[in-house]
Amino acid sequence: MSKIEKNLTEGSVVKQLILFALPFMLSNLIQSLYNVADMLIVGRFCGPVGISGVNIGGQVTFLMTNLVIGLSVGGTVVIAQFLGCGDRKAVRECIGTLLTSLIAAAVLMTTVMLLVSDQILKLIQTPAESFAQARSYLDITIMGTVFIFGYNALSAIMRGMGDSKRPLYFVAIACVCNIFLDLLLVGVFRMEAKGAAIATVVSQAISMLLCILYLKKADFIFDFKISSFCFKKDRFATLMKVGIPTSIQNMITNVSFLVLTTLVNGFGVSASAAVGVVGKFNSFAILPAIAVGSSISAVAAQNIGAGEVERARKTFHIGTALAMAISLPIFVLARIFPAQIIELFDKDPEMIACGVTYMKSFTFDYIIAPFVFCLNGLITGAGHTTFASVNGILSALGFRIPFALLFGMALDMGLLGIGLGAPLGSLGAAVIAVIYYLSGKWKTSTVV
Repeated sequence: MSKIEKNLTEGSVVKQLILFALPFMLSNLIQSLYNVADMLIVGRFCGPVGISGVNIGGQVTFLMTNLVIGLSVGGTVVIAQFLGCGDRKAVRECIGTLLTSLIAAAVLMTTVMLLVSDQILKLIQTPAESFAQARSYLDITIMGTVFIFGYNALSAIMRGMGDSKRPLYFVAIACVCNIFLDLLLVGVFRMEAKGAAIATVVSQAISMLLCILYLKKADFIFDFKISSFCFKKDRFATLMKVGIPTSIQNMITNVSFLVLTTLVNGFGVSASAAVGVVGKFNSFAILPAIAVGSSISAVAAQNIGAGEVERARKTFHIGTALAMAISLPIFVLARIFPAQIIELFDKDPEMIACGVTYMKSFTFDYIIAPFVFCLNGLITGAGHTTFASVNGILSALGFRIPFALLFGMALDMGLLGIGLGAPLGSLGAAVIAVIYYLSGKWKTSTVV
């Protein structure tokens, strides 16, 4: 056993979950700093137009990121369950198949997205003032797709094997590089959104390469030799069975927020920038819930693979309490100081006013989403990603968008009404997930 592998089926559940979740939480926090640092620095030097461009370009890029994150979640669950039942050959074959598949997907995705980037930006009604900046940011970040896919895949593999610390180290180094390059390219060389995009891509490449170099020296189960990259149809089928539903869910969830951005773009560049700023704050605000939910998924997967169903259930209970304990203070902070939060990005009075209005309703999501993430983490850990995906899609298309249209447009509540779409979407998902949990169907693994 290499030092990357950790047994999560023994010892204190509380200790195991906290020790796994905290590095995961910090990793996600630091990774979110990429786009937020871009937005903060571009905002300081370029104003609302630059913020709008980075936000819109970043949201489209995040569509691709969600694809690989979903497939990587499948890798985490499958690898963790095979590791839990002691099948190391299956673990090695799954890693080789996952990496090979994602490299091919990255090449294909880069080619397609470069051809249609202009059409996508027009489709989502990108304001004319920020169109050029959004296109520059999007095109450059698209060319770094292979690094986005590579880092996320390697991180998911390590987490499936019980190690959440190493991904933290590599992403921390990359984030420091990103901020330095942002200040250099945007602040000194005045390259605006283009400079922020170059900084992001270079930093992601550094993160992925450092990860590979470390694993090659750490007696990792996969040696990264060309001959070790493989494509096993049965392993690919299992990875896709677990991963594709999560990818679809992630992409549709992102599309739903892109639809909200499209609605808001119709209100002008100040509203577009304001929603972008709130979105960046939101990326931090929900990180604890996402990290704990994903940690529940990894820990529960190893335990379910080992037949420890009750230990998996206990992991969910403890994780939910942990996520709520962190998310509640964030909710209170966002309710009391919305203007001050938005001012961190830009002091434009009109943008601040729009952002405060949007946050009045949107922030209620911070007390509902943590429960949904944690419950979906348990269900995903058991391999029931199809249910989790369907529930996520219902949340996005059946609740979030319709409620945003109803309150924001039909009832003419504007940004306040559009902001209601997020918490109401989470509430609908929570009700459906609780019904599934009580049915007990999640107790049967779909992998092992």
